[in-house]
Amino acid sequence: MNENDLRQRYEALKREINYHNYRYHVLDSPVISDAEFDRLMAELKRIEAEHPDWVTPDSPSQRVGGAPLDRFEKVRHPAPILSLANAFDAAGVRAWFERIRKLDARVERARFVVEPKIDGLTVVLHYRDGVFVQGATRGDGEVGEDITANLRTVKSIPLRIPLSENVSAPGTAGTDDLPLFAARKGRESVPTVPAYLVVRGEAFITIRDFERLNRQLEERGEKTYLNPRNTAAGSLRQLDPSIAASRPLTILVYQIVAWEDARLSPPTTQWETLAYLKALGFPVTGVARRFDDLEAAIAYAASWTERRNELPFEADGMVIKIDDLALVADLGVVGKDPRGAIAFKFPAREVTTRLLDIRVNVGRTGVLTPYAVLEPVEIGGVTVERATLHNFDFIAEKDIRIGDRVRVKRAGDVIPYVIGPVVEARSGREQPYRPPKTCPSCGQPVEHFEGEVAWYCVNAACPAQLIRNVEHFVSRGAMDIVGLGIKIVEQLVEAGLVRDVADLYTLRKEDLLPLEGFAEKKAENLLAAIEASKQQSLARLITALGIRGVGEVVAADLARRYPDLDALARATQEDLLQIEGIGPNIAAAIVDWFAQPRNRQVLAKLKAAGVWPRGEARPEGEALPLGGLTFVVTGTLSGFTRQEVKEYIQAHGGRVASSVSKKTDYVVVGENPGSKLQKARALGVKIIGEEELRKMAEGAS
Repeated sequence: MNENDLRQRYEALKREINYHNYRYHVLDSPVISDAEFDRLMAELKRIEAEHPDWVTPDSPSQRVGGAPLDRFEKVRHPAPILSLANAFDAAGVRAWFERIRKLDARVERARFVVEPKIDGLTVVLHYRDGVFVQGATRGDGEVGEDITANLRTVKSIPLRIPLSENVSAPGTAGTDDLPLFAARKGRESVPTVPAYLVVRGEAFITIRDFERLNRQLEERGEKTYLNPRNTAAGSLRQLDPSIAASRPLTILVYQIVAWEDARLSPPTTQWETLAYLKALGFPVTGVARRFDDLEAAIAYAASWTERRNELPFEADGMVIKIDDLALVADLGVVGKDPRGAIAFKFPAREVTTRLLDIRVNVGRTGVLTPYAVLEPVEIGGVTVERATLHNFDFIAEKDIRIGDRVRVKRAGDVIPYVIGPVVEARSGREQPYRPPKTCPSCGQPVEHFEGEVAWYCVNAACPAQLIRNVEHFVSRGAMDIVGLGIKIVEQLVEAGLVRDVADLYTLRKEDLLPLEGFAEKKAENLLAAIEASKQQSLARLITALGIRGVGEVVAADLARRYPDLDALARATQEDLLQIEGIGPNIAAAIVDWFAQPRNRQVLAKLKAAGVWPRGEARPEGEALPLGGLTFVVTGTLSGFTRQEVKEYIQAHGGRVASSVSKKTDYVVVGENPGSKLQKARALGVKIIGEEELRKMAEGAS
């Protein structure tokens, strides 16, 4: 392919990938598989590696977080970024209408557009010749902060508009007409774009993504976030763009702030604006509707008061806007509020009540999570008696005391949470809170590791953790007991047949047959699978024990260093710190786990049952062919399953990581590799196949 053809292919790839990003992140309706998308990205990056001077700001490769910034530059907005006046009921909206009707008789004949008032961070996006060139916060409405690098990582923001030559203007959900802002190109209708366009939108994290993010953080023992709005705002105001790139941020766009092009005229109504923005490829709310009279608009806005939980994001109301933008401009502004729109606010979901007690839940990973017992209070039509307190550091930072009057908020379907105390309401009888020293479920001492937020119960037989511990023990990456799923685990625990993981090896057929769903053959198969698991490796057994911070990689390192669990139990923290990849917290967690009397009882029962594999410990200093090397595997290998190749690499001294980084030595590639291959190429990591891996492991030159 000559250079001209290659350049054309590169430009086509950018358009195609941006389009597929839009289908996936905006419409939630992809038309190609992840593997196909990865191949397109890989081809794009290969071309960019060969021609770095071709890379432009609208390339999909520019969405990754770049180098941290020293500070945010100030950006003066091309027009004021205004706020909104509020109305708290239908009467308030009608009063607004009466005020503006006295200013301009045209208001009497106005149409109205109703949109959700998203509780997020206002952002202002600048496009020159269709390319995203700058993004800023609202700031004081006149001057904001330049957060371009962070916004570039938000995949729902188009880096070039219109999105694709193959996208026609589809209008907005509920539209009854389409904008007349499109030029004909071939058989498709392509929206035309002014030389300079500035739009306004709201960046946010959906409630579902926020809950998922907090669950992941909690499972890792990291600090969770208070609410979606603050998390989104904080993510976009970080100097390190990689933080924004790691958060599930999205955006909805709803206003044109500036338009410069002598050839073209902007939309003249809000309804046309929404349709035009969507036609360009911007994400636009599907909740917006247009109405011919105010009462219909009020009724629609009010209907969302009861339906607000159906919205995927936090919203504190609906916005009623006059559709005619010329009329809006003529009505002007009062203070910092445009007269042509009003926010119909939902009833408050923040109340105050008495904190009666602070209690603790024990999660499946042993993390202790405090929660508030409240004097019952109604929030948004729901009576609330419990609320999360996030973690013990949060209680200390906010100085929350038992007996305090506290502020409580409930947003959407998110669990109610305590915001903080009302200090002015204190009587002096409130009691400061101290984290528990023992687990509220099993009574064993709890552990807290320096630099971490979480407190842990490390007792493997803790009743609160038992079902999840057993589920982990039998999982594919651990002892791999086929047929022992979560439902059967729950049955065994509830029947009192399993009080710790070692009890699995004392089960008999007569124990299983009375359980629901069990017959002779099923019971025999399960017992056979349990018996077969006794042959699993020491690395798998160490993984199965569920020691905090010890996954498959660390377990393999330990199995190479120690011949069995007796030897590992005798290891000191200083011994463990000599193993590459094990830091002070993991070393402390291992020592503490083996020091627990209940855990030692479990080990004794496993040994008695014959579950006591020997490791492949080698004399100190003996080198292994793959020793000191880190591998990442992507794609399907012909001679290994994914688990087998991990164990093969580990048995020969190598480490297996889940993601590619600058510390990766080799990426092993099979058929249909994913995005890890393109990242390896971008970072210059050496790429090998299955045969080359075998030669390295066997020491062949």
